[in-house]
Amino acid sequence: MPSDLAKKKAAKKKEAAKARQRPRRAPEENGDAGTEPQEVRPPEANGTSLPEVDALTKELEDFELKKAAARAVTGVLASHPNSTDVHIINLSLTFHGQELLSDTKLELNSGRRYGLIGLNGIGKSMLLSAIGKREVPIPEHIDIYHLTREMPPSDKTPLQCVMEVDTERAMLEREAERLAHEDAECEKLLELYERLEELDADKAEARASRILHGLGFTPAMQRKKLKDFSGGWRMRVALARALFIRPFMLLLDEPTNHLDLDACVWLEEELKTFKRILVLISHSQDFLNGVCTNIIHMHNRKLKYYTGNYDQYVKTRLELEENQMKRFHWEQDQIAHMKNYIARFGHGSAKLARQAQSKEKTLQKMMASGLTERVVNDKTLSFYFPPCGKIPPPVIMVQNVSFKYTKDGPWIYNNLEFGIDLDTRVALVGPNGAGKSTLLKLLTGELLPTDGMIRKHSHVKIGRYHQHLQEQLDLDLSPLEYMMKCYPEIKEKEEMRKIIGRYGLTGKQQVSPIRNLSDGQKCRVCFAWLAWQNPHMLFLDEPTNHLDIETIDALADAINEFEGGMMLVSHDFRLIQQVAQEIWVCEKQTITKWQGDILAYKEHLKSKLVDEDPQLTKRTHNV
Repeated sequence: MPSDLAKKKAAKKKEAAKARQRPRRAPEENGDAGTEPQEVRPPEANGTSLPEVDALTKELEDFELKKAAARAVTGVLASHPNSTDVHIINLSLTFHGQELLSDTKLELNSGRRYGLIGLNGIGKSMLLSAIGKREVPIPEHIDIYHLTREMPPSDKTPLQCVMEVDTERAMLEREAERLAHEDAECEKLLELYERLEELDADKAEARASRILHGLGFTPAMQRKKLKDFSGGWRMRVALARALFIRPFMLLLDEPTNHLDLDACVWLEEELKTFKRILVLISHSQDFLNGVCTNIIHMHNRKLKYYTGNYDQYVKTRLELEENQMKRFHWEQDQIAHMKNYIARFGHGSAKLARQAQSKEKTLQKMMASGLTERVVNDKTLSFYFPPCGKIPPPVIMVQNVSFKYTKDGPWIYNNLEFGIDLDTRVALVGPNGAGKSTLLKLLTGELLPTDGMIRKHSHVKIGRYHQHLQEQLDLDLSPLEYMMKCYPEIKEKEEMRKIIGRYGLTGKQQVSPIRNLSDGQKCRVCFAWLAWQNPHMLFLDEPTNHLDIETIDALADAINEFEGGMMLVSHDFRLIQQVAQEIWVCEKQTITKWQGDILAYKEHLKSKLVDEDPQLTKRTHNV
């Protein structure tokens, strides 16, 4: 009975798909482009700055092409060409001659959400790029969306950009046609019809608007021009587009980097319902726990697979490594015992010599079948913020401070009144645009209050880490040369090497140009530079972007050991839990102290989401 029902459903979907195809093709044949106004792009979509944008886009594309040219990938497809799962064996990946993966296997199964983890610079993003560019043999019917960079600025609105999926729609229709001829009852075909239905223009706008709203766009923002948004917001548009298309394979590299806590919670709930293949790289344990069904650990040039979320992976890996070490020690004891026996009795009486020969054969068999390797632990690193000395409180006093960016603009803050000193350990939370980064800029003196006064102790030194700190790095210098240039008082190269080594940059990385380092390694150079400013107060604005999980833990330990004060803006719930003693909520032009911990705040955001978007809970329960 259910099979008949499924057939009827399939027939209905086929009819709907055919009906949709007919009117869409007719205008194209008549040369009438008026049906899709957003596709007709004016020659100068962004005024005079378009050539500039095009040049920058071309530069980025050239850089990607150079990276692709320096990359060599080999692998063999082991799964069926029409299967919805992807199994690739004998996978190897090299970059500039350096081996990142060697003779390993890539297994991505439909309906699974994979977290790809590993140390900074090990090649996670490189693997994602190789998959995204189909340098590994992935069947054509599996469409891939790899989120790499933000949407370029233009005169289009975020809503138009998200709904521009004509190429995807055409590709799906072609694929559906091909499969209908080959195998009309194919499961993949039903899925394609389902997706074509989702991309249908009648439902598209409501879906696109809901996704943009979840990522923090108000209705007014959804209709603003893209060129009026910062890079971070344009990245959100690119993410919204990826979620709207719902490709068969979605590859996300640090999707939470440009999001606030509200948007992170929404994205976590949204990705939980992703039914196809999702591979994401993330430094946020909390996010990996919420989204992933499997973990892929990139380690020692191999891909190792674990079932469950991040916490489950940690537990399983610990148990496996304990067992591996027990086996390793047992084997080494056996080998030592046999070698000792052979050495003592190999030339003794005939009976003992025969036993020695027998042991020698056993030993050779053990060696031939392969011995258990010793567990190689990931390199641990320890960040360090030098002692800053004491300053009597109050270190910074904020008195009746109000602020707005322009004369006619809205107030960001109204009548703020508080003090901070060397004991302060505060995390600032709140929606995007509430003024978290603005507050840090006011406290450092980068911005001046519109009204009121900020008094600072005359000797206080403030170290501010922010997302644009990487832009001040001289990319042609090596980390060693850059630090020697910034701190000429340190004359000895060896001493500077030790300093940089504390932040996880060792050997070759210290002397190769900064432009060849991964984003996470560039962040470490910034931290080394910041720490040796010897600040009393650390203002950290999204410090976890591009760092791996081990580095974030090292940063948390360093903050906890630091003698001075700290204010943190972060979307990483775990880091906030590790280092913050107080949580201040920035919203509605003021700052209020949150009474619970950060996990209670996350639950508060979730319940707020459910009130705004009941659809989200329905879909989560269905899954």
